[in-house]
Amino acid sequence: MREALRGDQRVDADALVARLDAVRRFLDAVDGEVPDTRLVGAHTLVERAGTRLSLSRDHTVVALAGATGSGKSSLFNALAQLELSPVGVRRPTTGVAHACVWGPLDGGTRLLDWVGVLPRHRFVRESALDGDDESALHGLILLDLPDFDSVQRSHRLEVDRLLGLVDLVVWVVDPQKYADRVIHTSYLREFHRHRDVTVVVLNQADRLPPAELPRVLADLRRLLDVDGLDGVPLLATTAVEPNGMTGLREALERAVSDRQAALRRLWGDADTVTAALGELVAVEAPGHTPDAATIRTLDRALADAAGVPTVTGAVEGAYRQRAGAATGWPLVRGWRRLRPDPLRRLHLPGPAADPQQPVPAPLAATSVPEPTAAQQSALGLAIRAVGDRSGDGLPAPWPAAVTAAARSRLADLPDALDAAVAGTDLGMERRPLWWRLVGGVQWLVTLAAVVGLGWLVLGYALRALGLPALDYPRVGETPLPTVLLLGGLLAGLLVAAVTGPVIRWAARRARQRAEGRLTEEVARVGAEYVLTPVRDLVDRYALARRAWQDAAG
Repeated sequence: MREALRGDQRVDADALVARLDAVRRFLDAVDGEVPDTRLVGAHTLVERAGTRLSLSRDHTVVALAGATGSGKSSLFNALAQLELSPVGVRRPTTGVAHACVWGPLDGGTRLLDWVGVLPRHRFVRESALDGDDESALHGLILLDLPDFDSVQRSHRLEVDRLLGLVDLVVWVVDPQKYADRVIHTSYLREFHRHRDVTVVVLNQADRLPPAELPRVLADLRRLLDVDGLDGVPLLATTAVEPNGMTGLREALERAVSDRQAALRRLWGDADTVTAALGELVAVEAPGHTPDAATIRTLDRALADAAGVPTVTGAVEGAYRQRAGAATGWPLVRGWRRLRPDPLRRLHLPGPAADPQQPVPAPLAATSVPEPTAAQQSALGLAIRAVGDRSGDGLPAPWPAAVTAAARSRLADLPDALDAAVAGTDLGMERRPLWWRLVGGVQWLVTLAAVVGLGWLVLGYALRALGLPALDYPRVGETPLPTVLLLGGLLAGLLVAAVTGPVIRWAARRARQRAEGRLTEEVARVGAEYVLTPVRDLVDRYALARRAWQDAAG
């Protein structure tokens, strides 16, 4: 894109606006993540470009910049054909910027206000005596800048400020100091992205012997090429000869008629800014953040910190206790109910008062033990690993920002994990049908044993009272009441013996189901509180990179 602007190719205003909009989108994407010190140029570009494009497009602001004694003010006065800027032997002569406007001032006043030239230092180059002699320069605003090598720091700061605002810069050098290191390293070399709005003039060429002028110009061209300013117009000027300004005046006339200097200057500014921003988004955003193994490690650490093993152990114990109470011998069920329910002890869903009614809603907080120091350390390492894996390979300062994003909601994790555990359906709400069937069988055999016992007690009481003894029916040689009593007791023990392994197997299944549900809920919390901030930040990085690509073209 940079090379596309060399020569006579014009800058499309809409394309420039699109690049500036892309820089704005970049700034929005990196806001709060990239230090402001690295975004000064981008913010300045957006602000200055927006203001410049809103001001007069019919005026071209050209600055004469140079060192002390280079003859800037003499050139300024010679171009204006008026003594507007002070010239003298005392250095520095030019302390403030002077401006000369060719043609009507309409539209240029606000532009000069923005540039910062005081009204008393503004001049209008418009005279009826000129006729059409100056019409080719109508729309030119020529500035005579202070010396950039002035001993007064305020002068140098003013030069730097104005160089960032003008549309085109004419660098004025003289035969004695054209190779000065300061102008080349501190200024010309920094303008290598603004070659289309840069002109270099070797002023006071009349001081050189005619045979020396080509040699000096060739050496200056060599230095400009080293500075990255190859192709920049290089002119020889003198303010004391009538034709000594012809080349410079023609260059200014072309810039004024073309009305491209402002757009090209802003285009060059965009090139400079996007080149610097490219360091912040130098690589593609990672496609998966983070990898599956890191997420599994995070989920395990979250599960341990949330007390999932403790809760699943309580689920198994609660299942066995509740199943035993439902299927055990009715005579000892009450004793089982006196034992505390493991889930209730953790403030998790316990048995319903009425088997037909749903279990009450879980409490907002549980009594699951706090994570140990080892569990907290493991969780911290897992979260850090998420940040490290997700930010691996990204340019600074993004890795640190990704790690900070992974830890950004760490303080909220304990409550979120506790709420997730409290709100998880542990599968303990309803009694299985087989509990009821086995419980019914236990009631039947217990009833048989009670009937047999009562029958025997009744016969014993009759005999004790001297009443006729009961004639018990017999099963073989054994009285029926005895069969009922012993059979009921033995059947109850047998049912309990048979259902015991089933209860233990079902309790393990209940624990596994609860573990799966708890792990899923804990993983959801991890995704919301750890992974989502990381992915959001990586998405912002991807948005910033796309915006930079649009801005860079």
